Amino acid sequence: MNQNNNSKNNSGMGSSKGDAVRAQRRNQADAQRIVNQYQTANPDMMKRANLIDDQPLLKIVGLGGMDGGGSKNMILVEYENDAVVLDCGNDLGVDLPGINYAIADITYLESIKNKLRAYIITHGHLDHIGGLPHIVPRCPAPIYGSKFTIGRVEEIFENFGLEMPDGFELKTIVMNENTHEKLKIGSFFVELVRITHSIPGSTSIILDTPVGRIVNTGDFRLDPQPLDHEKSDVDRLKEIGREGVLVLLSESTTTERLGRTPSESTIEKSFRDILDQAPGRIFVGLFSTNMNRVQMIINAAVYHNKKVAMDGRSMISTLEMAVRHGFVKVPKGTFIPISSVNTVKDTDLVVVCTGSQGEPSSALQRMSNGEHKYVKLKEQDTVVLSSTPIPYSGNDGKIRTMIDDLLKKGVRVFRHETHELDGVGPLHVSGHASRDEYADMINIIKPKFFIPIYGDYTAKKYHIELAVEQGISRQNTVNLDNGSMVGFTKTQMKMLGEIPHGTVLVDQVGTIVSNVVIKDRLLLADEGLVAIILTIDRKTNNLLTSPDIISRGFIYMRDNEEIMNGLRNELKRAVIQRFKRVDLDRFKLELKDHVTHYLFDQTQRSPIIIPVVNVISLNKKENNKIPGKENLVKSAEEIADEQKKRFEAMRTRLLTQDARID
Repeated sequence: MNQNNNSKNNSGMGSSKGDAVRAQRRNQADAQRIVNQYQTANPDMMKRANLIDDQPLLKIVGLGGMDGGGSKNMILVEYENDAVVLDCGNDLGVDLPGINYAIADITYLESIKNKLRAYIITHGHLDHIGGLPHIVPRCPAPIYGSKFTIGRVEEIFENFGLEMPDGFELKTIVMNENTHEKLKIGSFFVELVRITHSIPGSTSIILDTPVGRIVNTGDFRLDPQPLDHEKSDVDRLKEIGREGVLVLLSESTTTERLGRTPSESTIEKSFRDILDQAPGRIFVGLFSTNMNRVQMIINAAVYHNKKVAMDGRSMISTLEMAVRHGFVKVPKGTFIPISSVNTVKDTDLVVVCTGSQGEPSSALQRMSNGEHKYVKLKEQDTVVLSSTPIPYSGNDGKIRTMIDDLLKKGVRVFRHETHELDGVGPLHVSGHASRDEYADMINIIKPKFFIPIYGDYTAKKYHIELAVEQGISRQNTVNLDNGSMVGFTKTQMKMLGEIPHGTVLVDQVGTIVSNVVIKDRLLLADEGLVAIILTIDRKTNNLLTSPDIISRGFIYMRDNEEIMNGLRNELKRAVIQRFKRVDLDRFKLELKDHVTHYLFDQTQRSPIIIPVVNVISLNKKENNKIPGKENLVKSAEEIADEQKKRFEAMRTRLLTQDARID
């Protein structure tokens, strides 16, 4: 194995080893750049963070939610010996192999968990509650929220796939957002105020602290005619503003959208018209937690004497909870199981299901690709997508592909983006405010300091400009990053530095996945893997079998026999030239470098190389000493055959391993 970096070596390779190394480093750097977006906290920052506690300030830090809408929203408020967490969500927009979602890294929270008094939740969407089953058992405290929100919290704990630690007990406290009750939590007082969003029980958090009042709007819109008739409690918010507010934390998801968000009541007629005119079955794709819209569809179906079937595990689970707590009313005899849809006349059926975002395993997606157990779509069917792509999610492509599949089946598809083109009324309204409503909230609350939250930097920047237009002093605003801590006195705001923060990745079964594993998966996805297995006689230092090569995701070996034969020759030459001259670990490193160089020279690609070197002893004398076993002395060929079978078993395990399991 030649160790120099000449451009042409004795094997006749046209590329230098340096070329191969640089290509490999580029691949690793590309993978690292992607992984760096989801780094865990840096423990070394803890020393710097500890220097912050030199005076009694009210401290606010975003552990998540400051880098994008729907992104593991989680804010920590700390004052002396007390701390509370406002929201604790996950991020479902992570596009990494084998990853389901991300949660905030809680290294800093764990360092002050003796101060933690409560988790206070604005509403029951997963980007606000999805991190709780992972985080609360590690940093226990009661969870406060509205009746519906606590129902959602208990639901996700009940359905969580992993066991809770021994001794852990979930503690929840329901607050009434309509009566303005206040509860004492350490040195804080908390009140929840009703706000309109796309899920029942949505609230703004009013947190009174020894330094001043904090208002976290939660996700909101100021809808004058919501479907559930539960309008935002603007009168109470105005009272709170008149009483004085130190800091307004206002969500920023759609600050670039002009005007006002239309009322949800505007879509009711659209659905009734579709139910009037559809020639056959009707399928409606919704967000699984949008119970107000589910109620609207149930009402419309009952009005048209149609039966309703629900499909989608998350939607059914949420609906059961909503019915149990009285948030959804279902007339007796309205529902039928999804397994019975083929027993109902086509014109008498409405199916409400998940999948409006094109999620791969959702009910509507399985219907569109013909994989649903009970539903086979056909002409005369009508599909209504009552949603738009979630901001920042990248779902547009998946939704478009699903629509293509539906249209190929002859199904009529209605969606909000093309409702005018399709001749129907609006089919969706956003759960988030538009610019005029964001301005209204600032003018209602009248804060001294303003911090936009729950959005990316650009959306928050627009929000700050809007706040300045409403009279907030620019020096009293700040566009925080995750981990940036800001401190307040009654009259001043100042930056306090950065605390440990980051992202923790979670797979489909709820298990934490290391960033190192994700980097390997990215490299495997881009370049593939080649495993080299050598069996060497310890005594003679010779190969006992021809080198075994396993290629996965790199090249198809049968179509590249010349490259594989050349690689085997290189491996044989490496054993002859280097095995007896260096120790085993050094030999494997050299082997890895040499194979990387050879394959790059042949293909201009740099797969992950895994060298496996088995060194075995053939000692006939010891076998001959066993009484009655004289005829069982194994030849080199027999031993090689056994080794080959072992390697075949190893290959089978490797080739059939689930990529999600490490």
